[in-house]
Amino acid sequence: RFVFNHFLAVRRDEWKANHNSLTYVKTSKLLTDLKKREETRWLSEVDSMALQESLRNLDRAFQNFFAKRARYPRFKSKHSHSQSYRTRNQTNGIRIIGKRIKLPKLGLVRIKQSRDFGGRILSATVSRAASGKYYLSLCVEVERGSLSCPNDGKQIGIDVGLKVFYSDSNGDIVENPHPLKKLQRKLRREQRRLSRKMPKSVNRERARVRVARVHERIANIRRDFLHKISTRLARENQTVAVEHLNIKGMLRNHRLAKSISDASWSEFFRQLTYKTELHGGELLKVDTFYPSSQTCSVCGYQNPLTKDLSVREWDCPACGTHHDRDVNAAKNILRKALEDKSKVA
Repeated sequence: RFVFNHFLAVRRDEWKANHNSLTYVKTSKLLTDLKKREETRWLSEVDSMALQESLRNLDRAFQNFFAKRARYPRFKSKHSHSQSYRTRNQTNGIRIIGKRIKLPKLGLVRIKQSRDFGGRILSATVSRAASGKYYLSLCVEVERGSLSCPNDGKQIGIDVGLKVFYSDSNGDIVENPHPLKKLQRKLRREQRRLSRKMPKSVNRERARVRVARVHERIANIRRDFLHKISTRLARENQTVAVEHLNIKGMLRNHRLAKSISDASWSEFFRQLTYKTELHGGELLKVDTFYPSSQTCSVCGYQNPLTKDLSVREWDCPACGTHHDRDVNAAKNILRKALEDKSKVA
C-alpha cells in the first residue's frame, strides 16, 4: 500500500510538472533508491518481489485508465478491511511442505489446502477478507490438456428465471438457492446491532466482523452453487444455448434488482463461457428480443397472450400442445441458436 501510494503521487506530480509519464522500469529504479533512505529503510524488511508486484499493479492501473477501461488510479486506504499482496516464485521460494507453505520473508505458514494440483507455482496472492479470514491463491502453470476433458456431446437450451434458477429444454428445473433471501433476516439483525455501536469502539469492530461473515456466507453459497451447475453443464453438453440478456438494464427495475443480483446471472454466463470452451463445447446466445416464451416449440405459432408473465402454462391454439412456459422457452432458445449457427456456417 505504501509503495503503491508513494509512486502514484510521484507519477501524478511528474506529469503535472513536466508532462512526463513514468514507466514501471523507471519507478522500479526509484524504489531501489527509496529503500536506501533512512526514513524508509524498513522497506528492505518486506518481500522485495511483493513491492515490485505493487508497482506492476500501479502500472496496470494506468494502462487501464489510458485505455478507458477504468478510472484514474486512486490511493489505497490503510483502513480498508480487504487487503492483499502478491509475490512471485523465484528459486523455488514458494513451495508446499506437508501441511505448510513456504512464503518469502514469512517462512512456513500452516494452511488448509482445498485441493491437490500439479505443475509449477508462478505466484502467490495472500489476501485478508473483511471477515478477518486469510486466503492464499496460487497461480500454477499446467498443461491445458490436463484441465479439460471431453464433454458428453449433448445439446441443451436454458431459460433463466428468478423463482427457479433455470429450466432447460429437457424439461428439468433447477431450483434457485436464494442465499441473500434466506439469510436476509440474520443480515438485517447484525446490521442493526452494528448501527448501535459507538464509532471506533472494540464492540463496533466485533459487530462489523459479524456482518462481514454473513455477507461472506451468502457469497460462498452463491459461488459454490454457480460453479457446480456451470461445471455440470459444460461437462455434459457440446452446445449450451442461452438468451442474451441486458442484465445491467434489467437492474434498473428496482422491484427486481435485488432478486436479479441474488441470482447472479452475469457470473453464471461468465463461468459457462470459459468452461464450455475448456471442455471443447460452445456457448450460443440468442437475441434478446426473440419471443421464446410466446412461440410454440412444436408448430411455431406465436401466442401474444403469453406476454403476461403470470401465465405459467398454456395450450397452443394451433396444435393443442400443452406447454410449461419456461421449458417451452428453453426449447425455442436451443432451436433458434442452432438455426442461427447454421446460417453463419
